[in-house]
Amino acid sequence: MAISDLLLNVKDDQGKRLEPEHVKQLYKNTLAIAWPSTVEGALMSIIGSVDTMMVGTLGPAAIAAVGLTGQPRMILLLLAQALCVGTTALCARRKGAHDHAGANACLNQSLAIITVIGVMMTLIGYFGAVPLMRLGGANEETLQLSVEYFRIISLAFLPNCWQLCICAAMRAIGKTRVTMITNITANLINVCLNYVLINGKFGFPKMGVQGAAIATAAGTIAASLICIVVVLRNGGYYHIARPRFDKVTLSGLTKVGASSMVEAVCLRIGFLMLARLIAGIGTNAFAAYQIVSQVTSLSFTLGDGVSTAGTSLVGQSLGARRKDLAMAHAGVAYRMGIMVSILLMVVISLTSRQIALLFTTDEAIIQGVTASLYVVILSMIPQNGRVVYSGVLRGAGDVKFVAVCALVSVAVLRPVLTWLFCYPVAHALPQYPNVAVMAPWIAFLIDSLVRDRLLAHRVKQGKWLEIKLS
Repeated sequence: MAISDLLLNVKDDQGKRLEPEHVKQLYKNTLAIAWPSTVEGALMSIIGSVDTMMVGTLGPAAIAAVGLTGQPRMILLLLAQALCVGTTALCARRKGAHDHAGANACLNQSLAIITVIGVMMTLIGYFGAVPLMRLGGANEETLQLSVEYFRIISLAFLPNCWQLCICAAMRAIGKTRVTMITNITANLINVCLNYVLINGKFGFPKMGVQGAAIATAAGTIAASLICIVVVLRNGGYYHIARPRFDKVTLSGLTKVGASSMVEAVCLRIGFLMLARLIAGIGTNAFAAYQIVSQVTSLSFTLGDGVSTAGTSLVGQSLGARRKDLAMAHAGVAYRMGIMVSILLMVVISLTSRQIALLFTTDEAIIQGVTASLYVVILSMIPQNGRVVYSGVLRGAGDVKFVAVCALVSVAVLRPVLTWLFCYPVAHALPQYPNVAVMAPWIAFLIDSLVRDRLLAHRVKQGKWLEIKLS
């Protein structure tokens, strides 16, 4: 089958193949929403990698210390992110049903709730930094640095929550350019301040990891301010008002958010176990893991851009009671995800060693990164496939199934496989020192394959087309 036939072979909810002209319009609609999110994700990932490179000038311990703050931060964000998933699904449905007032009510209620969550996160993050970093796998070499970094970024948790909530609502109505501009601006601020503060430029003191944390917090606050300005200006789709809580909206947010919370908990538990397993191998191995994670983050964010379009368009289609369009948008989004994956596979395969050299000059780490990237290449198509299908199901409110997949794959299968390859297999093959470094990515490949197939089967069944949110 030619590539053009593959891309145009899109079917509706009855299994009927759509006309090429109709399919091309669906691609146009999807691309209009996807490209800002994809550009946003790619640039944010690249900027995040530059951030890691700058921290990398301080040595492997600094890379590992900053990397260790990732999972504790995401654990604290669980409630906020779950609420944002519900906000996106509900606002998309109401946009499709032409319920402008209902979408605004959803955003204002979500903002009120997430404000409380943000205050709690700040207090827990600042005063509980030491136990959280130990939970994340910090050792004596990285504990102090990771605690210093985490306490500073904790001060920006509340504005971070506001940004997440407003961006979630904007994505629901297809306004992805707003989130693109917001996040790119914030991350550019982060990088510029990193340059100034980490190694002391233009008369500023050399602050090291603390400087990186201040830069990150400043970028987050800037993003939040941009989002607030967007919803305060006249003439926009959303406007900020005093929230009036209603049972219908709260029920919809809870229905989607609770299942998303379960999924997020499974993911965080799984990733936390992974971080501890890899940190146990050694600082160099964890540094290599962090570098490869930057590349997989690029893959994820590119796929997530297409997934965002799928979430928005599926939600709007179901709000308009067009199940045929919802299924068609799912097929289009998946095919676009495949094309993104193929592009990434080619680029990474040609530049794997050069990518490693951007982060470090340590030859042992470079070899581990290069070997791991070849495993990552194999996972690109199933990884982005499961990301896109997860977005489609979330747009329909079918987050329970996504949560179950996360429980089985990330919280059980992936940690077990990582332990197996990190320790028993690596110890049995001492002549291959990179096996332990590659272990989490072998597990990542298997995890991606399993979840991609499970989610693909769910989408083809079509049960998600019948879910009611309000």
